Amino acid sequence: MNEAIEPSAVPVRPGRQWLRIFLVGLALWLATVAVILLTGNPTLVPTLVLLGSFLVPVTFVSWAAARRDTGEVSTNLLFGLFLTGGVLGVLASSVLESYLLRPSVLLFLGVGLIEEAVKLAALAFLTRQLTVRTVRDGMILGAAVGFGFSALESAGYAFVALFTRQGLSIIQVVETEILRGVLAPVGHGLWTAILGGVLFSASTREHFVVGVRLLAAYLGVSVLHALWDGMHTIALLLTLLLTGASRAQLSDNGELIRPTAAQALLLPLLEWIGLATVALVGVSWLLLLWRFGRHRPPRLSGWRVPVRPYPQQPARPW
Repeated sequence: MNEAIEPSAVPVRPGRQWLRIFLVGLALWLATVAVILLTGNPTLVPTLVLLGSFLVPVTFVSWAAARRDTGEVSTNLLFGLFLTGGVLGVLASSVLESYLLRPSVLLFLGVGLIEEAVKLAALAFLTRQLTVRTVRDGMILGAAVGFGFSALESAGYAFVALFTRQGLSIIQVVETEILRGVLAPVGHGLWTAILGGVLFSASTREHFVVGVRLLAAYLGVSVLHALWDGMHTIALLLTLLLTGASRAQLSDNGELIRPTAAQALLLPLLEWIGLATVALVGVSWLLLLWRFGRHRPPRLSGWRVPVRPYPQQPARPW
């Protein structure tokens, strides 16, 4: 007689697949840059944009896939969320921001609220059929949606950077992709991973629950998102305040006109300190939630179910 098999936690060895993906992708991106600079062939620009924009997000999703709690979180599901969730997120946020936002002091907060809401909605919609929900799986699936959003957004920024008043600029595309690639791990993927963990921890019965804890997490990551996006403006205002400058030094597009040596040094310093602080808060929040998920039993259609024990895996460095 066949016995029903109860969904259980599945140990997964991290492996080095993510490292191979990163190294091969990086080599291909560098080769593409070299060939474009040597030949000036503009038909390779889409290859450059896509490789540079997707390299770090795909690497992190592959790395996270090896840390899933249950067998339901398959590679197909992860990359389906990466692509589908990312596309739904950028489309919905673009429409909402176009119709709802206007230039104001709260612009960055509005962007954060909209983008985090659409990513959370995409995550909940695309994972509604899962029978087992754990905090860690929610974080991994949330990160997949966030990194998909990040990859598509970075591709857009890289494409825009291509066009300058002097003509097409491959150098600006490369600089944009390097900067956004370095910052990608502490951006959209991080924020949606936090929301995914809280969403799955709050699930009950066969539905996700929009409760106080989820609303608080949503507002928290939206504020982090707003601070991240607006950090240049915040650093600029602090620079003017600390150096005793006036707003008359600002151009129409909000940049300093003929900054002094002190201002030229202080502005980027304050901006990077601010970004590092926001990233530290986000990563600390993520690690606390991940640790909480270690002792949280999975839920079967909203009810907790026992987890089969398996050999303890060695601690994984973060």
